[in-house]
Amino acid sequence: MARVLPCLAFVVLIGLCRPAQAQWITQTNALKSGWNSVFFHVDASHTTIDLILAEDPSSPIEEIWYWQPALPTGQFVESPQLPTGGGTQWSTWTRLAGPNSVLQRLTGNGAYLVKVASKTASYSWRVKGKPVAPTYRWTLTGLNFIGFPTPPAAPPFFEAFLAAAPELQQKGEVYRYQGGELNATNPVRVVAFRTTPVRRDQAYWVRAGDSYNQYFGPIQIIQASAAGIRFGDGQGQAQLRLRNLANVPVTITLRQIASEAPPAGQPSVAGAPPLLLRGAINNTNLTFGYTALASGPQTWQLAAAGQTGSEVEVVLGLNRSQMSGPPGAVFAGALRFTDSLGLSQVDVAVSAEKESTAGLWVGGAAASYVSHYLKPYAKAANAAEFTALLARLQLAEGAGGYHYERDPNTGRVMVFGGADHKSGSYLLDGPIKIDSGTVARPFPLRLIVHNDGSSAKLLQKVYHGVGLASNAVLTTKETLLLPGQLAEARRISSVQFPTSAGNIPWNFTGVMRQGGSLTASVPLAYDDQASNPFLHTYHPDHDNLDASFTTPLPRGLESYGVTRQITLAFTAPQDDFNSLTQGGQDLTGNYTEVMTFEARGSQTRQYNVLGTFTLKRISDIATLTSN
Repeated sequence: MARVLPCLAFVVLIGLCRPAQAQWITQTNALKSGWNSVFFHVDASHTTIDLILAEDPSSPIEEIWYWQPALPTGQFVESPQLPTGGGTQWSTWTRLAGPNSVLQRLTGNGAYLVKVASKTASYSWRVKGKPVAPTYRWTLTGLNFIGFPTPPAAPPFFEAFLAAAPELQQKGEVYRYQGGELNATNPVRVVAFRTTPVRRDQAYWVRAGDSYNQYFGPIQIIQASAAGIRFGDGQGQAQLRLRNLANVPVTITLRQIASEAPPAGQPSVAGAPPLLLRGAINNTNLTFGYTALASGPQTWQLAAAGQTGSEVEVVLGLNRSQMSGPPGAVFAGALRFTDSLGLSQVDVAVSAEKESTAGLWVGGAAASYVSHYLKPYAKAANAAEFTALLARLQLAEGAGGYHYERDPNTGRVMVFGGADHKSGSYLLDGPIKIDSGTVARPFPLRLIVHNDGSSAKLLQKVYHGVGLASNAVLTTKETLLLPGQLAEARRISSVQFPTSAGNIPWNFTGVMRQGGSLTASVPLAYDDQASNPFLHTYHPDHDNLDASFTTPLPRGLESYGVTRQITLAFTAPQDDFNSLTQGGQDLTGNYTEVMTFEARGSQTRQYNVLGTFTLKRISDIATLTSN
């Protein structure tokens, strides 16, 4: 017996997310006249067998039998079964019955018998489907009808392939179909392990006696969905773990494979997902580096089982900043894993959708900086300094009707007279300080934003519940919710914004995406008793009414108008792994608010509030119902 080759297990822990369209790969099956076995590593259940065969009007395929391995208690398969309708393990399609056949679709990880018309020397049956990761069920009570994920171009021989599983090699029985009628030589037991290739497209009857077999090739995918890695429109990372169970070092190679063109009637594929492989951590700023999978194959050299370095964590990320196109655009491809022994090729589907910012976003800003409004007043300790101060400021006593005096108690210089009739105002010594300063503790501000996919609105409150048509809705009015379901509904409010009778939101301008910005203006009328902070309804000096409490006063006497211009500047991702792969459910950026206070006439004064914000999408309902 040849030297026992190492056994490699590939343990994959894949984070799943919302379903998305997968990519497409064509599996070529070499058939002969008579009965052939086929094992599908792609799933073609998107269409029917009749439509698949209709793609080639000259197809010689007459029957297809699907093996269903779930056996009732107490039954077992002692020898390769004949395709007969009398058993419970077969479902069938025939050309004669066509759409009335029991078997209608071809699923992945399935073993089939295919009958080809007589006098057909050879036929290449090409089936396009979605690649599926290998998943197997093994029974000890009889034969198993299975396939192996070997390389299609240069498949290994059984001797080399099974050397990694010596018990299966020594005790196992393997039977294969080779065309022709069903008889003593079809299927035939494989005896010449040294010269018989393990074909990727062929299914085999295999029995290993009373040993439970876990070997289906040196690369095994455990705890992974057959659908592969689906990032959807929100997931950003998927974690995998590679483990070498061999007694010698091995090398695993990963390549990203582009999707073929989708079949007719299936969504188009915009391109391959821009995948990143997480690198080492930068201890200076605690960020991870990365390598783009599109740059070329990636390899891991793993030590023998049980030794340091026999296991490695692999983290894949999706760089959504490189995904162009409209929301919902499909990006798909495959992750192809091969081993340095040349025994296996495992294709793992990977797909993603261009994210949409449509829906309800709730979060908050942390106001960390507020602009000053500090006046530097002129001071003079004595008469000499007072004279020097006026000279420095280029002011002269009596010029323009102004008179200047020094307050002997404080040293400040006061101004009288002039065109604006000053009556002892302090003299400014330079421009007013209006730059921003830090606050003692960041102040939280709740933000509620709804985006319909093309434009965004800022809300004071929103209702989320069951609508009058018994559908899930986002609405600005409680009356638009189903009365019997109010207990299950939720109201989300922001006390920092003014209320209104119709709960009318404020329109944003700009684009809601990474690197974009949104700006909205929120006015506060000077006579708005409900929301203006300068008004106190029952205080005679701040009720905005005259002495008789009947006539409203003009703006600027007891109350000021306020306009709040709010800008959300979404940060572009930083050039590190986590920033580029943070997903599509969170948006962060810089918060800026310019508050303009409006007094009498055209008199205004501005204050700036600065900070950061985070928004999280809590609903993807794109319609905001208001009537």
